[in-house]
Amino acid sequence: MKSQDVRATFLNFYKEKSHLIVPSAPMVTKDDPTLMFVNSGMAPFKEYFLGNGIPKKNRIADSQKCLRVSGKHNDLEEVGYDTYHHTLFEMLGNWSFGDYFKKEAIAWAWELLTEVYKIDKDILYVTVFEGSEDSDKLKMDTEAFDLWKEFIAEDRILKGNKKDNFWEMGEQGPCGPCSEIHVDIRSAEEKAKVDGRTLINEDHPQVVEIWNLVFMQYNRKADGSLENLPNKHIDTGMGFERLCMVLQNVQSNYDTDVFTPIIREIETITNTKYGHNEKQDIATRVISDHVRAVAFSIADGQLPSNTGAGYVIRRILRRAVRYGFTFLDKKEPFLYRLVDVLSKKMGEAFPELKAQKQLIENVIKEEETSFLRTLDQGLVLLDAIIENSSSKEISGEKVFELYDTFGFPVDLTALILSEKGFTLDEKGFQEELQKQKNRSRAASEMSTEDWTILVDDAVEEFIGYDSLDANVKLTRYRKVTSKKDGEMYQLVFNLTPFYPEGGGQVGDKGYLEDVHGDVVYILDTKKENNVIIHFTKNLPKHLNESFKAVVDEKQRYRTECNHTATHLLHQALREVLGVHVEQKGSAVHSKYLRFDFSHFSKLTTDELRDVEDFVNARIAGKLPLIERRNIPMEQALNEGALALFGEKYGDTVRAIKFGKSMELCGGTHVKNTGDIWHFKIKSEGAVASGIRRIEAITNEAVKDFYYDNNRTLFEIKDLLNNAKEPVKAVQKLQEENASLQKQIEQLLKDKAKNLSGELKNQLQEINGVQFLATKVDLDANGIKNLAFDLGKDHKNLFLLFATAPSKEKAMLTCYISKELANQRGYDAGKVVRELGKLIHGGGGGQNFFATAGGRNPGGIPNALDKAKDYLV
Repeated sequence: MKSQDVRATFLNFYKEKSHLIVPSAPMVTKDDPTLMFVNSGMAPFKEYFLGNGIPKKNRIADSQKCLRVSGKHNDLEEVGYDTYHHTLFEMLGNWSFGDYFKKEAIAWAWELLTEVYKIDKDILYVTVFEGSEDSDKLKMDTEAFDLWKEFIAEDRILKGNKKDNFWEMGEQGPCGPCSEIHVDIRSAEEKAKVDGRTLINEDHPQVVEIWNLVFMQYNRKADGSLENLPNKHIDTGMGFERLCMVLQNVQSNYDTDVFTPIIREIETITNTKYGHNEKQDIATRVISDHVRAVAFSIADGQLPSNTGAGYVIRRILRRAVRYGFTFLDKKEPFLYRLVDVLSKKMGEAFPELKAQKQLIENVIKEEETSFLRTLDQGLVLLDAIIENSSSKEISGEKVFELYDTFGFPVDLTALILSEKGFTLDEKGFQEELQKQKNRSRAASEMSTEDWTILVDDAVEEFIGYDSLDANVKLTRYRKVTSKKDGEMYQLVFNLTPFYPEGGGQVGDKGYLEDVHGDVVYILDTKKENNVIIHFTKNLPKHLNESFKAVVDEKQRYRTECNHTATHLLHQALREVLGVHVEQKGSAVHSKYLRFDFSHFSKLTTDELRDVEDFVNARIAGKLPLIERRNIPMEQALNEGALALFGEKYGDTVRAIKFGKSMELCGGTHVKNTGDIWHFKIKSEGAVASGIRRIEAITNEAVKDFYYDNNRTLFEIKDLLNNAKEPVKAVQKLQEENASLQKQIEQLLKDKAKNLSGELKNQLQEINGVQFLATKVDLDANGIKNLAFDLGKDHKNLFLLFATAPSKEKAMLTCYISKELANQRGYDAGKVVRELGKLIHGGGGGQNFFATAGGRNPGGIPNALDKAKDYLV
């Protein structure tokens, strides 16, 4: 059965069981601070399990893209070395929110596997929770055990411990016992030797879990205790790739048609053959897995970067690059060439791959090129470490610096050291790595108490589109403690005018005031699992009384000006540059806006002016806001509304229109474009290949910008003696400066030429080498010209020049005749690296010419004295 049919069969089966089939949610989470990526099928539905939202239907099924590369679920280092772990994988799941429970979940799972997919019952095992004697004192799940006995022999039902058979969302939240379904695809001979029962959950590559049925019935509180949930839920997750392995009768996920097209393309590009060399096979599996993870992430709107989720994606991509570099001998970009076959294979099920194909290829190619440059630089730095090492063991501290500062992979370092007869102080490296992890963990460490419920009100209404203040009741609160922010309180109200951070827009600030006049300031507003949370430093005194909640009107207004401007900017870019432009991210603050978009080249001055003029024309046109709430998604798109890749939309949406600009947006906006006053682009530049970024300002920030520029102009005119035409006056000064600069350069050349004649008489012959080490009063370029001028007449020259441009700067320059360097093995780069330490600096270069800079001119005499040691 082809993989497309495997997926379709699952979804059709549950559709016939009255489940609503929903598309996969984007992998990058938007309003769940506990997750960076969707790491399980249930993650997009957390709000329903927590009781913070109502699902479209009580029965749902889907195939969810998941990524497990950080946090509790981190499979990254296993990927490639075994045949069944992945970074990105699909999780087939069916869900019941307070509807059916164990009986139906178990019966349908068995029916699908054995009757529809026709999997042999004799290769299946199931597990049930055996209970626990710890503080929870949970009893064995006898209900699940008895239900399974109707379908499978009792000796194939295994009792599992709390680690394997009690599923928890996190340290807090919904949880419950689970039943895993395992499959044993070993040969008959292997089964005769070892009982499959003994290999369950033992990481055997052919005895693997394919489906987990979670019976969600408890809530884990902050103190660790359990309480019953108001409703019981079903949450199942089946590994799509593993299921394909079973149904296609192969021994590895990578032998299924999910991966084989990618692997064949890797074979073609790298001129290798999968299955003939273990190290190359590992590299091929790593690459085929990782390119999927990176491609899907970019399609969902997450670009590689140096922080957060973007750093994780960059790390995955660089791992793939270094495996290709090390084991497949690929020293140029090639991963981007795999996107085409991936798009053809999975584009039907996930159309975002096809729609974003060109962007994905551009970004991956740029990232590959950049990291390959890093590898080249790292090789030079590693060579320097080896040359300067007095031991055959390279310190872990130095290798960690190479890894942490320059991004050079430690496994590649270890491989190169081994080839050159050196070893790595692995213990020292791990100690430095652990220190860094401890620092990061301490910085992000947070403790969260349970919610204190004051009013049992699950529905929280946002009224901030229509009002900036309201009388509210506090329904629940909790304390959160972190090293970064100290003690904070999170408050939830029955209704709120505060807009929570989302869609690029910053969360509202403001205050709460009770009837006694006591005030508590709202410092930020965010959304977490469909709940609007207000952050304060202090808990209100009178918790059960009503409050007046007031949004900071000035900040909200400035933010609205910037948000509306992003819509007009998006329209302007598509008008000026073309309809290929798509929004790829935004940040809307009260002081500025940032807008990322797809485009292949830097904007010209004329294009930037045209974009500004387009936006300002719409501002001058005083276009009214046309807001349509709760309209069907399909209707909004048919009417021309723009939707963003990577955003999660419901069946009904909010559409914002200003003139011909129409977008799906949940943010707040001005009532009329005239309120923006003016729009000004501050900068435009590249974020990644094919992605540009514009930063701009509106309203009062533009007034401040022009005021500052006007003041600067008056200051410049004052310096130019109030010249009537300051631009021409500055041009005249530039011309005069250029003329004087040429004169100075000629004088320095003459000085160097004269100095050359004097220095020829100071040359000493030592062991057949013409040697000179002295201090000169020239700039770097003059010293270089002097050295090469002297080198014209001597083929056995060894020079060391020093200069001190200031009290805190020193420079050394070493010149060695190429013939001398090649014959005797002298290396100018090594000379300046070692002598550079005496001036508290360092440097490098080629074996015949190198320079070093430092901050200790006092070390120059000592450096000049020691230069002679290289000839003795």
